[in-house]
Amino acid sequence: MNSQKNEQKSHRAGTKTIHVGKVPIGGGHSVVVQSMTNTDTRDVDATVAQIHELEKAGCEIIRVAIPDEIAAKSISEIKKAISIPLIADIHFDHRLAVMALNYGADAIRINPGNIGGDAKLANVVAAAKDSGAVIRIGVNAGSLEADLRQKYGTPNPRALVESALRSIDKVVAMGHEELKISIKSSDVRDTISAYRMLSKRCAFPLHLGVTEAGGLIAGTVKSSVAIGMLLMEGIGDTFRVSLTRDPVEEIQVAYEILRAVGLRNRGPEIISCPTCGRCEINLFSIAEEVERRCRGIEEPLKLAVMGCVVNGPGEAREADIGLAGGRGVGILFRKGKIIKKVKEEALLDVFWKEVESYVTEVGREGKKD
Repeated sequence: MNSQKNEQKSHRAGTKTIHVGKVPIGGGHSVVVQSMTNTDTRDVDATVAQIHELEKAGCEIIRVAIPDEIAAKSISEIKKAISIPLIADIHFDHRLAVMALNYGADAIRINPGNIGGDAKLANVVAAAKDSGAVIRIGVNAGSLEADLRQKYGTPNPRALVESALRSIDKVVAMGHEELKISIKSSDVRDTISAYRMLSKRCAFPLHLGVTEAGGLIAGTVKSSVAIGMLLMEGIGDTFRVSLTRDPVEEIQVAYEILRAVGLRNRGPEIISCPTCGRCEINLFSIAEEVERRCRGIEEPLKLAVMGCVVNGPGEAREADIGLAGGRGVGILFRKGKIIKKVKEEALLDVFWKEVESYVTEVGREGKKD
């Protein structure tokens, strides 16, 4: 089964379509999932290895930090070894943006608050035009232009939107319209307000995100609330979940957000109970291991891992593959039918064999289609 079959299109069908490499963004295309490496870009082997892990997890566009000329030159080697488009993240030095484009970056991310003025911006835009690359104008509350900080007193949503619109006008006047825009804040409410305002005044694709969102729990909550709410309103064409974690976990959270808002369905949905005093099997360890093993599966399927005698059988029966455990044993279900009863010590392995068998069967059916 192809994971693309159950995708809905972005609500923002009126936005301009751009292409980062071969990946279309905007214009009603599926919302695109991005991430950023946390390796030293100058270490090509480590960076490529991490990108390969992100590709397996479903990352569709990757961004790398470019702190100096060595990192910029590394882009050409990295691109040879990966299969997804690469964005160069630039701050402060416009020359690095030009170098990154010359070495093959599919897009660059620049911040109007720290790129160095209009003359330097013009050099970057000229290089992007020559290479056919996309420019992401990335406004950030933490690095807003000085005049806007003075005008508004704080990096509020109106300040962020004014910064974005001003930069858009400049780049368009310089003759380049392959743009996507982000206006990020670490404040969820400001982020939502800013994107709502900008979406009404901008036809370019919007890249969503909450900057400096935090670790796994705080970052997941803040990103899910902001990104999920905006996507539910039809705002946003691509996004990154920013976590202080392994970036592979960013991809996992991203696809769960898309699944929850009904836009994309990639990989297994795992239903598991939080446990209570009625649970009589070691559900935590089983559920965690099932989640770990599912990371490489692209097919959309529903798995239930339940230890509750109240809701367990019902949830397990509704899943593609489900288990309902109790008193040291578990009952396995496949598409609503009981297939076997298994002792707890063998439950994980037997359950997983059923999952693998089901995935193989679904894959064969998908190829026939």
